[in-house]
Amino acid sequence: MCDAGSDCNKKYQEWEANEEIQIFREYLRIPTVHPNVNYDECVEFLKRQAASLDLPVRVVEVNQRKPIVIITWEGTEPQEKSIILNSHMDVVPVYEERWTHPPFAAEMDHQGRIYARGAQDMKCVGMQFLGAIRAMRRDGVRLKRTIHATFVPDEEIGGKLGMMEWVHKESFRELNAGFSIDEGIAGEGEIYPLFYGERSVWHVYFNISGTPGHGSLLLKGTAGQKAHYIIDKLMRFRENEVKRLENNPDFTIGDVTTVNITLMKGGVQENVVPPELSVCFDIRLAVDVNHLEFENQLLDWCREAGGGIELEYDQKCPYVKPTKLDSSNIYWVAFKDALDELGLKVKPQIFPGGTDSRYIRGIGIPAIGFSPMNNTPVLLHDHDEFLKADTFLEGIRIYRKIIANVANA
Repeated sequence: MCDAGSDCNKKYQEWEANEEIQIFREYLRIPTVHPNVNYDECVEFLKRQAASLDLPVRVVEVNQRKPIVIITWEGTEPQEKSIILNSHMDVVPVYEERWTHPPFAAEMDHQGRIYARGAQDMKCVGMQFLGAIRAMRRDGVRLKRTIHATFVPDEEIGGKLGMMEWVHKESFRELNAGFSIDEGIAGEGEIYPLFYGERSVWHVYFNISGTPGHGSLLLKGTAGQKAHYIIDKLMRFRENEVKRLENNPDFTIGDVTTVNITLMKGGVQENVVPPELSVCFDIRLAVDVNHLEFENQLLDWCREAGGGIELEYDQKCPYVKPTKLDSSNIYWVAFKDALDELGLKVKPQIFPGGTDSRYIRGIGIPAIGFSPMNNTPVLLHDHDEFLKADTFLEGIRIYRKIIANVANA
């Protein structure tokens, strides 16, 4: 801990006065929090950042009130494929009573910990991108490829009204993108996680019909019996995936298929056997799972349970090929060279959740998720989310090297 007369206090004053830290904290104070996000203040903030960088900015709306902000730094060879530096403006809800610091005040303690929703996920990355661009422009650096810093809405609720639709619009095609860098996750040790692919997210509702009647009877073919069969099959599948993860020390959670019950609905009265029940599963399919075979397995289980079960998909992401991390990918070669020159240790892996990179990879553009945060507890979506000031500033230095290498590939 630091006291008022220590060297830490001097360091604290340096952080307070640092331009990049000030910009980061200002961004964190804008409550772009779900539900019902209002992005107006955020868009105005980003327009001011573009003006301070002397770069053009435009705002497109694929859907009403869902703005996408694009700040562009033209390269010396603008006909070449461009580089996207993508981040999302929105953040997840907070339980304010569980926070020891106000979640949208961006308070900083004397150890340099900046507390705010979005400190790790992912307003840090968006501002680190701009900080790296600012540093290069101040030094008179010119890059071969055009850079587009994009700020998108609604990633935290699946990106359905943001990136998912935008990648199919002319305003996205005009970017002439060849490669994208997006968010990763903090690393708790020295090693930085680096993500080159994502599992496919399926949110599956089993809408189950069965024999209704009095709760005192032993009726056949009830919705409850069928639900029990389906739940049992998927929970056994889940147990097998747990064992696979435990038995392979090289696996991370992204290498297996996860299955979790997230919603159960049905019934109207304690003594009435309901005619219908609904069970929702959040399923994340590993990249080695055949989607058609998996869906056929679900349908087989529905038939074995007695029929009368309809599958409804709230989300059913298709299979998307992971980004290649080999010599065939010139952007990865440049990215890896930057990591090596900086002496950074990374662990390539499949992202455990879902980011907007899946939509970019889905149209054939390679993408990497990487947040330059190591020796940092993973606090995305958690109470008292924070990022240390020194870690944030080091991330700008890291991105400067990576962006320059990739943009000159």
